[in-house]
Amino acid sequence: MFADYHIHSSFSDDSTCPMENEIKKAISTGIDEICFTEHVDYGVKTDLNCNYDTYIREFQRCKEKYKSQIVIKLGIEFGIQVHTIEQFQKDFCKYKFDFVILSCHQVDNKEFWRQDFQNGKTQQEYNEAYYNEILRVIKKYDDYSVLGHLDMIKRYDKAGVYPFEKTKYIVTEILKHVISHGKGIEINTSSFRYGLEDLMPSKEILKLYKELGGTLISIGSDAHEEEHIGDKIPLVKEELKNMGFEKFCTFEKMKPIFHYL
Repeated sequence: MFADYHIHSSFSDDSTCPMENEIKKAISTGIDEICFTEHVDYGVKTDLNCNYDTYIREFQRCKEKYKSQIVIKLGIEFGIQVHTIEQFQKDFCKYKFDFVILSCHQVDNKEFWRQDFQNGKTQQEYNEAYYNEILRVIKKYDDYSVLGHLDMIKRYDKAGVYPFEKTKYIVTEILKHVISHGKGIEINTSSFRYGLEDLMPSKEILKLYKELGGTLISIGSDAHEEEHIGDKIPLVKEELKNMGFEKFCTFEKMKPIFHYL
């Protein structure tokens, strides 16, 4: 099974690629299943470039058109902060998603990629604050499938990658909560495009997840243009096997489906 479970099209504010172009690329690449996971980041941005209904209409049109060639699932990426939970809860209850990525893209409405959140803080302060925000959110919000790119803060850390041992205590609490609530984590292959030296999340986090009993993993390219569809996913599957994992997941109606790597 070759699946890409993190894809953005022009319905996300940071992509201009038509959904249909990405589907055609996935088919030509030999991918069996994809899931669109458009951005929603309340507090900083509006929701989608278009509203949910427009997104879902185009999804349904494409799903029907290409149903004989590829499986297409309806997902979403919720960039949740503690103070925006209520808005996301309403969205989840209204729309029937197959898959929900819970991500942390900003804290206190301050973006990471602009350094707004990091400015004025030490490396320890902004790393700990990032993970603590995720922990606070998942203790209050449960309607998600996986945590997206769990250590994404390293992508925007100008001081370098913060030592895992210094945040391990928070990450451990996050992973224990995720596992006990039947949720998972994703491996996001955009780490290769960003020139990071490790996977995202790191091998240290993945090994800890396995040690704690975690088994539910999705894999996604985080593609925002067609050329990145499926990028490095076969390589990541081999890395997972080397770490002792046996399976990864796709989803349908928020239920995980396990496949051998």
